[in-house]
Amino acid sequence: MLNNKNILIGITGGIAAYKVCELIRMYKRAGANVRVVCTENALNFVTKLTLQNLSQNEVGVDEFQVENYKPEHISYADEADIMIIVPATANTIGKIANGICDNLLTSVACAFRKPMVICPAMNCGMWNNHFVQENISKLRDSGIHIIEPEEGFLACGYNGKGRLCDLQKIFDKTEELLSQQQILSGKKVVITAGGTIEPIDTVRYISNYSSGKMGIALADTAYNMGAEVILITTVDAEKPYGVLKVKSAVDMQQAVENEYDDADCIIMAAAVADYRAKNQADYKIKKSDDTDCISIELVKNPDILKSLCQKKAKVSTLSASTVDTVKSPVIVGFCAESENLLANAKEKISKKGCDFLIANDISRKDIGFSSDYNEVSILTRGGDVKHIEKASKTDIARQIFEAIYG
Repeated sequence: MLNNKNILIGITGGIAAYKVCELIRMYKRAGANVRVVCTENALNFVTKLTLQNLSQNEVGVDEFQVENYKPEHISYADEADIMIIVPATANTIGKIANGICDNLLTSVACAFRKPMVICPAMNCGMWNNHFVQENISKLRDSGIHIIEPEEGFLACGYNGKGRLCDLQKIFDKTEELLSQQQILSGKKVVITAGGTIEPIDTVRYISNYSSGKMGIALADTAYNMGAEVILITTVDAEKPYGVLKVKSAVDMQQAVENEYDDADCIIMAAAVADYRAKNQADYKIKKSDDTDCISIELVKNPDILKSLCQKKAKVSTLSASTVDTVKSPVIVGFCAESENLLANAKEKISKKGCDFLIANDISRKDIGFSSDYNEVSILTRGGDVKHIEKASKTDIARQIFEAIYG
């Protein structure tokens, strides 16, 4: 799996740096080409000569070392298939999470647009620090993979969570991410995320509790699997792939239809409002002292998923009657239910006509809206049902793509 892959290892100034020597050997035995970037403090724990001999490549430390008129940090970022930062100190984690580039390693990390794995190791008190955890969350939200430290005896004399994870976990994660890259290579995947916003007047709107996390997890995963990704979202998202910000269901429908013709897969993970105000006021509606009630007439929003399925069916029919074949995307819908999950999901996939339908239970507090976890059932148009137990939304996203393209 790793043969001829280019692996970039970033080493920071933690006592666990010495363990990276064995990780380099593991990668080299698997046939990978390994390059190493260190912070200056990392060289207090492991020597540059050792790392060069093990990796059989020059070790980068100086941010302003330029070869062939190409900035070194961009060169490292362009050439690598994956970046592994191990061990990652609280200091470096904070810098990467906040876009600070004051050495070669953090500059490379800022420029890196492929899968990245960060393996923290530090004192247990530092790991549990509120700001460190906030930075870890920011990195996760941006699509970076975190392999958390383990419980154990630490170099500082404490017993607690902070010990660098087992090297085999890092090796296995590297294989997993690089194998995933091949699944969607050459495919364009369009994904919607978040709850649509339907204005009532200039300050009020109708929406829902969707955080957009599932759709963004799908987009991150598709990108890591090698796809060209277009994320159409109602929530802010700074990503290395294409992001289109929309508000209403009508806006979202237009954006999706614009991407339809050359899409290989369209996933409607957004929570699209069923209704919108028939008449949107172009001013703030004032509260009246004469009445305790106000009436707002609602009209149905377009059914984006159904219209996509109808378009696909029509295009497929026309294509079948001509010599030319037209690309027909895989269409995936989402079904959020609070009761009778499978029964409602089976009825929905029958009515909509999509290829796959992802059903999730929104009545549970431990999954779904605003949670980092989910538990879903994947239904196919042919009647098959695959249940995925509770897992992180990133893991759920991976299993969804494996079900579609596996």
